[in-house]
Amino acid sequence: MPADTAPDADARLTALTQWVRQELKLPTAVLSPLSADASFRRYFRLHLGPQSLVAMDAPPEREKLAAFLTIAGRLQALGLSAPRALARNIERGFALLEDLGDRTYGRALAAGADEATLYRLATDTLIALQQRWQPRLAQDIAVYDETTLLNEAVLLVDWYWPAVARRDCPAEVRAAFLDAWRAVLPAARSLPETLVLRDYHVDNLMLLDGRSGIAACGLLDFQDALIGSPAYDLVSLLRDARRDVSSAIQDEMLARYLDAFPALDRAGFEAAYWTLGAQRTTKIIGIFTRLDRRDGKPAYLEHLPRLWRLLEQELTHPVLAPVKIWFDTHLPPDLRLRPAAASDA
Repeated sequence: MPADTAPDADARLTALTQWVRQELKLPTAVLSPLSADASFRRYFRLHLGPQSLVAMDAPPEREKLAAFLTIAGRLQALGLSAPRALARNIERGFALLEDLGDRTYGRALAAGADEATLYRLATDTLIALQQRWQPRLAQDIAVYDETTLLNEAVLLVDWYWPAVARRDCPAEVRAAFLDAWRAVLPAARSLPETLVLRDYHVDNLMLLDGRSGIAACGLLDFQDALIGSPAYDLVSLLRDARRDVSSAIQDEMLARYLDAFPALDRAGFEAAYWTLGAQRTTKIIGIFTRLDRRDGKPAYLEHLPRLWRLLEQELTHPVLAPVKIWFDTHLPPDLRLRPAAASDA
């Protein structure tokens, strides 16, 4: 087991089971594990006759259960399908949630669901979120500011660079990287701000039976939500780190989104879209490398060739010229690759 995983995982499962059986008075509940992700959260399904619920284990030293529940409540108030919490223990990091099922967008697509139909629903859900969002709902939610954007982007030089260069990034090169991003990030923050879920992609969207319209699109993994650019979540959806999205789908959904906001500055949105696309892709290259190097999860490295293809396309936008110059100078194409896993190095 990697050294930096959720502490005392078996002990936490025992404690979670006791909480469900004893404190929630469900003595016959049996917790069955659901699929894990890149975080330290874990989910378990429990069956109660015809009904099923989901128990969440969110280690408080690692995860943000209170934020998850707060954002879920605000999304529900907007008429969106975030899972309802039936019980919670914030201090211990436990929650009992509505079960939204197993049919993620990713699984639905793999089973042959129509891609355009699903992406239209996801785009319409995002449109509804942003049209219904009110500034008063932003209380206690942090802003996606330049410092946060820079701290994310620099993960590439702090984790990916050493993986391919076999040494730490020189201080002056790291400083030049940050300066290049500072030159372009104003374009990412030029639009009226809204709620940004930050991981709005097919693995965090559910297709829900028995619900119609945007209610059929279930939302997951939004505990890190911030107030920021309306372009960010559309970038997350259409420039997916884990799957290829066709140019036709991207173009259709961009047009569908922009048609819903006729007063939006189109040039400003385009600049924000490509800037945030490049920032997000850069960040994820760093995160996926860190998942291998620090957390012992090498499977995420398989996505790096796709991420480099995305980033090279994003860097062709004129607004990103300073960042492109940095990459061409310091991380040229022969260093844009899938590094060997730490266990194989």
